[in-house]
This record gives sequence, C-alpha cells and structure tokens, in this order.
Amino acid sequence: MGKFLLVVALFAVIVYGLFWLRERRRAARSPRRTPPPRRTPPRRTLGPDDDEDFLRQLEQRRRRAAREKKSEKPLHDDGKSDQDQPKPE
Repeated sequence: MGKFLLVVALFAVIVYGLFWLRERRRAARSPRRTPPPRRTPPRRTLGPDDDEDFLRQLEQRRRRAAREKKSEKPLHDDGKSDQDQPKPE
C-alpha cells in the first residue's frame, strides 16, 4: 500500500511540473498584455430631488423671490407696510 501512495504522489509531482513548465514557456512567448482599462459605469439619470445643483438653484430662487416680495411692500411714513395698517371699517 505504501508503494502505491508513493507512485501516485510521484505521478502528481511530475504532472504538476510539466504543466508548470508549459505555462512558463507559453507566458514567455506571448507578449505581456495589459488588462483593458476599467470603464466607469455611466452616470445614472438622477431625479430632480437627487440633483444637488437643481436643489441649490431652487433654494436660490426661493430666497430671491422672498427678498423681492419683502422689498415690494410699500412703507408708510411711520415705517409700517400696508399689511400692518388696520383696515377701515
């Protein structure tokens, strides 16, 4: 039984050595190939609520409109706007 295991182990070493030599020769013959460059996946389309630039523009528009609305209120002599004055009944 011991001789059989020795023969099987020797056979495995020989087969491994032959394949190893064959691969080295093949690698030496073929020019080194560089791997193709990784392609970055295309940017997926974002919804408006995911787009930072869009949200920033909305906020700027909202603030600008609030500023304009605030500056449109006409002031009276006492510094109060029309909305602050009591309505005559």
